[in-house]
Amino acid sequence: MSDVGVAEIPVDQEERPKPPRSRPAKAGAPRSALVDGPILRTLLNLAWPNVIGLSAGTCVVIAETSYIGRLGVESLAAMALVFPCVILMMTMSGGAMGGAVASAIARALGAGDRERAGTLAAHALLIGITFGLVFMLGMLIFGPHLLELLGGRGNVLAQAIAYTQVFFGGAVLAWLLNTLAGVLRGTGNMKLPSLLMLNSAVCQIILGGTLGLGLGPIPQFGMRGVAAGALIAYTINIGVMSWYLFSGRARVVPKLAGLKVQWAMFFDILKVGAIACFSPLQSVLTVSILTHMLAKFGTAILAGYGVGARLEFLLISIAFAFGIASVPMVGMAIGAGKIARARRIAWTAGVAAFLAVGTPASLVAIFPDLWVNIFTDSATVRATSHQYLSTVAPFYAFMGLATAMYFSSQGAAKVLGPVLAQTARLIYIAICGWWLSTHDATAQSFFWLAASSMVVLGTLSCSSVVLTRWGPRASKPNIRTALSGAGD
Repeated sequence: MSDVGVAEIPVDQEERPKPPRSRPAKAGAPRSALVDGPILRTLLNLAWPNVIGLSAGTCVVIAETSYIGRLGVESLAAMALVFPCVILMMTMSGGAMGGAVASAIARALGAGDRERAGTLAAHALLIGITFGLVFMLGMLIFGPHLLELLGGRGNVLAQAIAYTQVFFGGAVLAWLLNTLAGVLRGTGNMKLPSLLMLNSAVCQIILGGTLGLGLGPIPQFGMRGVAAGALIAYTINIGVMSWYLFSGRARVVPKLAGLKVQWAMFFDILKVGAIACFSPLQSVLTVSILTHMLAKFGTAILAGYGVGARLEFLLISIAFAFGIASVPMVGMAIGAGKIARARRIAWTAGVAAFLAVGTPASLVAIFPDLWVNIFTDSATVRATSHQYLSTVAPFYAFMGLATAMYFSSQGAAKVLGPVLAQTARLIYIAICGWWLSTHDATAQSFFWLAASSMVVLGTLSCSSVVLTRWGPRASKPNIRTALSGAGD
């Protein structure tokens, strides 16, 4: 699909943008494929590196679980305790704020203003450092109490605190890493961040395993070593991305020399990022509520749900790949005033994510042993996993659709609708779950609740894109000028 012929048909007020406040692109300057190229082909070209990079991140989770298990059951329990906090920070810094940074950079480039893009990149780094310091201080001061509230006791709590002290002591590194990746993605460069994600995964697996287990001449540092391995990998990738950006090889160079803080630049990023940060927070709360409700049915039910949830985590990373790819495409189209193209990009990404997630999920729903056999031999857990996957897996496609709509809305700087859709899903699960709990419902009923909530989320996310104006509002005519013109 392309924009050929769009200018030949009438457009509504949303399609008739105001003249951009930024400097226009130079006449005769070559246009990017992100602005003018065929939508589906460009989207796929941007998405496939993300699939590789995000899959590498999944491999890190599997590998860490493997070698932490060698440290003992208490170490595994400690990692399970701290893992939601780690995921929350990484999704906030990467998907939420990182997506907001990419959106702001892309909109500036779409309007042909590289100087503004460079200034935005510098302000994005300040935001990343600030949020990193907040997470660092928050977890170092309140982390032990939080982990205790989550159920940590004895040696499990001690190991979780040890991991927290090292990992969140370097929280600024994680935020800088994802901020730099957001800047690069905003320019349309998906390959370097994805390549570095792959590099980070390899480094984390090697360094985390070596420092954690104490391989060769290296002493065993336990959970502290596992956390240190991640931070070393982050530092390496920060160095590579910083060199690439500041050497002038990217389309944007952060304007740090003589930087004057401009609140408008912070607002351009935070008007998307601050709202988007509620998305991962609500996702964690939704999963926590559902897990709490299923826990009363016993270990086998909870374990079966956990097996299915792992598949959801894996497949949603594919939707993330398409969603992240849509951010610079939508952002540059918005910046260039091509609102109709921006919407076509969003729907193309949504359909692609729906099919990419729904096809393998439906296959697993029909043949659940393809997935379940990887994790358990328990007949009871296998039966529960079959029940969960056959009920819920066909609806994972709606999660993929919602994810794509969320990221496309970030590109348009209109993310409130998808975030409110997640709020609606959270309320839906809480209210319906409470009603089911008071009526002695079976586990199957809760599985249907999980499935239907995905449909709610996908439908409302799409509705928000349809109902939200992406273009600037039409300016009101100057009445005084019109009257004087009539008098002439």
